[in-house]
Amino acid sequence: MKIGITTFVTDEGISGPKLGLALEERGFESLFLPEHSHIPASRKSSAPGGGELPRVYYRALDPFVTLGAIAAVTERLILGTSVTLLVQRDVIHTAKEVASLDLISNGRFVFGVGAGWNREEMADHGTDPRTRGARLDEQLEAIRKIWTEDLAEYHGRFVDFDPMYAWPKPVQQPHPPIFIGGGESAAQRAIRHGVGWIPAAVNDPAAIPAQVAQLDGNDLPVTVAFVPLDPALVDGYAEAGVQRLVFSLPTLPESETLRTLDEITKIAERRLA
Repeated sequence: MKIGITTFVTDEGISGPKLGLALEERGFESLFLPEHSHIPASRKSSAPGGGELPRVYYRALDPFVTLGAIAAVTERLILGTSVTLLVQRDVIHTAKEVASLDLISNGRFVFGVGAGWNREEMADHGTDPRTRGARLDEQLEAIRKIWTEDLAEYHGRFVDFDPMYAWPKPVQQPHPPIFIGGGESAAQRAIRHGVGWIPAAVNDPAAIPAQVAQLDGNDLPVTVAFVPLDPALVDGYAEAGVQRLVFSLPTLPESETLRTLDEITKIAERRLA
């Protein structure tokens, strides 16, 4: 089982390149970064998990720029998004960003996507929150065409373009791995598209079989995010056949981050390369 980290890289914590080097030195397989273009001041949408929205949501760096900088100083670290808010993005520009990052990292990118939770944020981008699921389905279909076809064309309700050329193509064939982030509805979307799934970790190892069962027996790759530092959970997910666990790393200054990474390493050392 592969072990990675997810964190918010901001202007107030360790830099992306220094974090990437620290992860690679400690044997971590991957780094996944979230995305928020902005946080609307209205704050009508509830924070994930309730309560006040953490400061890091307001200060997150762009994940593609950050991962590009990390790619330049690392050699093995898998670079992913968890998740790209694709419904807030132009699909053609995003296809090029992903392909470019996959190229400059020599095929190390994993494309995690989600429908998002902040309705005001997506509305600012012109996305109707009520139809974001249907939009995401079309975007996933269209982006795969752009990556895999020399002359790509797509005509849908939300995504519509005539035959077009777009390079570079991704290094990974047929394209970088795609994972859908979220709960049961995301699992069903992953099944429909034949891609991976990124659920949030449960807190009780006894709940793992029921969570994994949401894939209805489909043999799709699973990356579990926000994993607590609990050896029983690590063992439980390994027994369930989960391919990757991603531990949460607080956004801290460099020295504190490195100490926290060492603590996570002790919990996960049996699974690290």
